[in-house]
Amino acid sequence: MMEIQVFIVDAFTNLPFKGNPAAICPLLNELCDEVYQKIAAEMNLSETAFITKINPSDDFTTGSRFRLRWFTPTNEVNLCGHATLATAAVLFQYKKNVNPVVVFETKSGELCVTQQGERIIMDFPLNPPTRENPNEFKDIIKAAVGDHPVQDVYLSKSTKKLMVRLADSCNRSVLTSLKVDPAVLLSSEKSGRVKGLILTMIGAPDCQPGYDFYSRYFAPWNGIPEDPVTGSAHTVLGSYWSEKLGKKKMLAYQCSRRGGELELEVRDDGRINIAGQAVTVLQGTITL
Repeated sequence: MMEIQVFIVDAFTNLPFKGNPAAICPLLNELCDEVYQKIAAEMNLSETAFITKINPSDDFTTGSRFRLRWFTPTNEVNLCGHATLATAAVLFQYKKNVNPVVVFETKSGELCVTQQGERIIMDFPLNPPTRENPNEFKDIIKAAVGDHPVQDVYLSKSTKKLMVRLADSCNRSVLTSLKVDPAVLLSSEKSGRVKGLILTMIGAPDCQPGYDFYSRYFAPWNGIPEDPVTGSAHTVLGSYWSEKLGKKKMLAYQCSRRGGELELEVRDDGRINIAGQAVTVLQGTITL
């Protein structure tokens, strides 16, 4: 019988049951992909992360480089922000990792993560989107926002994330009250160009706490009807809003039902720092 330690961590929040929950499994040895996928399906969270040592002589306390993979209930993904944040929280808070910076080797290259007080800062790739003709995506836009006015439609081809910006005449309640049917989204976009839908709108930077923009994220193409807080979507959003607002540092709020806050800094080297907090709500053991 094999026992695997598991943590459930709420990321991008300082409160339990808010933010985005991820399951984190620190593994002593690599397992086969089939087992990873079965565990992720069993956990049934938007992502389950598996972290393994690269150097056999390291442990989770002393090591500074680890391999990290992310699985949804249906498939492996190339990048996941909240589960990276949650993994770092487990290393720093429970494994008492002694390094100021840890590096994860992933399908999106090396990701550096730094602990700074209560915050965890992730060094992620920036994924600038390009403007698209809304008519090319009219079915999926209609399925998502109905008759509400749309200001911009952009696509990040590298991440296959479609970003739809609601007109500034809409207030936040329009975004939060949208009822998006994942089945209708799936049937409205089958070209393979889109694997995730970002809905966004300008924030209220003059009102405390001063959010620069709001968003929601839907990925039924990856088995996720709506993701509560999405780091990877902010590699696209950060690029877009930085240009539109003329700001490098931004505060973002993803207004899903659980909700979560992300601090962003677009860097001059073509990358983005995404920072947030995390709360562990469960520790346990998976027995196989």
